Amino acid sequence: MTDEVETTQYPTVGASGDGHGMPPETDVPTSEERGGQRRRRINRTAIEWAVLVVAAVVIALVIKTFLFQAFYIPSESMVPTLEVGDRVLVNKLSYDLHDVHRGDIVVFKSAGNASWVQANIDDLVKRVIGLPGETVTECEDGHVCIDGRLLNESYLPKGTLTRFETTPPTGCAPGSPPSGCIVPAGHYFVLGDNRPRSQDARAHGPIKGSSIVGRVFVRIWPLDRLGFL
Repeated sequence: MTDEVETTQYPTVGASGDGHGMPPETDVPTSEERGGQRRRRINRTAIEWAVLVVAAVVIALVIKTFLFQAFYIPSESMVPTLEVGDRVLVNKLSYDLHDVHRGDIVVFKSAGNASWVQANIDDLVKRVIGLPGETVTECEDGHVCIDGRLLNESYLPKGTLTRFETTPPTGCAPGSPPSGCIVPAGHYFVLGDNRPRSQDARAHGPIKGSSIVGRVFVRIWPLDRLGFL
């Protein structure tokens, strides 16, 4: 009977072996090489963050310039619809897609409307009441009529009265009646919802359509009053 012998295979010694069956040696980076690797990682991370920041700024500028813009409400002219300190978003594309509608709340620039410029306010927010070619008048003892018909203003607090000056404001079309205004082509007659405390078209006349920044469509602050308008 023959003895069985258990054999053990050892790794083949390669060019980098030590000739005694030990595994090949691996290169260990020096401290200088490790420092260079760290610097490269830091540089890559910094570049990535810089690209993200630049992209975020570009996107924000595009949104603000062409799509939406946030505005702060500084006065009481639109109470109770908008309170002092509210923040709203304006859709700047609205009137590229459709006409201005009666009842829209709009932000507009005072520039280009001489009487508004004198008020020393750059951006204003009001509600559109009269459209181009319409005659807006005070009627029914403190209410608004459009072309002689009473305007339903359900958004106003009950009992609100709208008083007009006895002479038409600057910028109304020729032939405007007392306590009223014929809105010229390309213009809009705007009023604040807080009629007793609003400096609006009754004093400064209709605004140019080209001065409208966009339509206020949502209140974003405060959060407990978040909602569409």
